[in-house]
Amino acid sequence: MKKLSLLAATMLAGCTVGPNYVAPDIAPPANFAAAQAAIPGAAVDPAHWWSAFGDPALNALVVKGLADSPDMAIAASRVRQSRLQEIVARAQGLPTLNAASNVSHVDFSKNAGLSTIAQAFTGGSSGSGNSSGIALPGSGITTYSVGFDASWEIDLFGGVRRGVEGARARSEAAEWSQRDAGVTLAAEIADTYFALRLDQTQLGVIRDEIVRQQRGLDIAGHIAKVGLVPQIDVTRQRSSITATQARLEPIHADMDVRIHALGILTGQPPEALLVDLRAPAAALAPAPAVPAGLPSELLRRRPDVRAAERRLAGATADIGVAVSDLYPKFSLTGMAQLISTGLGNLFTANSAQLTGSGAVNFPILDWGRRKATIASRKEDREQAYQSYRSTVLGALRDVEDALVRIDTEERRNVALKRGLDDAEATAHSVESQYRTGLVAQNALLDAQGSALQAREQLAGSDAQLRQQTAALFKALGGGWDAGAGPIR
Repeated sequence: MKKLSLLAATMLAGCTVGPNYVAPDIAPPANFAAAQAAIPGAAVDPAHWWSAFGDPALNALVVKGLADSPDMAIAASRVRQSRLQEIVARAQGLPTLNAASNVSHVDFSKNAGLSTIAQAFTGGSSGSGNSSGIALPGSGITTYSVGFDASWEIDLFGGVRRGVEGARARSEAAEWSQRDAGVTLAAEIADTYFALRLDQTQLGVIRDEIVRQQRGLDIAGHIAKVGLVPQIDVTRQRSSITATQARLEPIHADMDVRIHALGILTGQPPEALLVDLRAPAAALAPAPAVPAGLPSELLRRRPDVRAAERRLAGATADIGVAVSDLYPKFSLTGMAQLISTGLGNLFTANSAQLTGSGAVNFPILDWGRRKATIASRKEDREQAYQSYRSTVLGALRDVEDALVRIDTEERRNVALKRGLDDAEATAHSVESQYRTGLVAQNALLDAQGSALQAREQLAGSDAQLRQQTAALFKALGGGWDAGAGPIR
């Protein structure tokens, strides 16, 4: 027994073939090239970045989406499935034990030519069978058995251990992919919500402009009566109002489409949010400033980068699984049974039967199949490595692009505010001159059109800043809580 234990320990201490995984060392740049705003003491929580916009409706939508979105449910299911695959992989290296029972009956042929031998054992008697376990030709014998069988393929060269290593890496990759799904979903909800709020802002701007144009129509009617302007000015002003009113309906349709999208993103029917989100909401606060940090922090924060690294680890482990097939397979099997021709004495010591065996299966000729499999696994690892590199480079680009867009849009936003002030002042001045007949109506309509365009452009710029800020949060990997673990 002691020798068997020593042999088992020696075999279990065997080598683990295949390459050991080493995390890739891709050195990111020291800093991002794009300009970042200096934010002393900024405290934006990356795990719940949407709350930095100060909008309760947005907060509720993101929380609802993370809890009920079908995409999040699929990601959670993949995590559970990968953990089950870990159990399967780990079980490959453990002994198996099965219980079995059997009843068999054989009727012997009368013409088998064994009558002399059978009669010698049975004393010349004949009949339909007996408890001695020997039956005459033309009679039968019933055998009962019950027992256990066990088998164990010893993981001497570490193929199973590599399989467990790969399964664990894929399980971790699934968890990071789940977090990445949350990051993507939160950013998509925010982007759609800000687009909806832009539609609502544009509706407000156009309705205000219709009120102003209506006032212009009243002015044109009054001064046309006293002969300061021709009657055609009234018709022209009315036509301008009609054209402005016609712009409202496409925006209403666009709003409903965005509300439908938000319903789906939050795991609800498309029409579920129509009542809540159609109503005008309070003005949004300015987009928060976001400290991008350092590129090295980005690679630790981005879930998709972490998932790609874990997939590379899994692909590396797969090489070891394939290499282990080049080596012998050692297996032990054993069987303990109780066998008897009668149920009365089945469960006695004399019915015990023990069987044990050991086997070695050594590959000799497979026409290059195993080596080709190893080479294929190495190509899988190369592809996983290049995918990891691509993900890292894409992450760096996402942040750089978002920083550039925000910086550019902020400068544009400042210019648009100055332009709006000038356009409104001009429209007010021209309207005063039109009242006294000093300018033609065309000048007034042009001034009003310029002011409307400036207001719409500024509203669009404000929305772009919010959407690009959400894109920056996504690029930085915000949207998952390091302390909360994966979403179940």
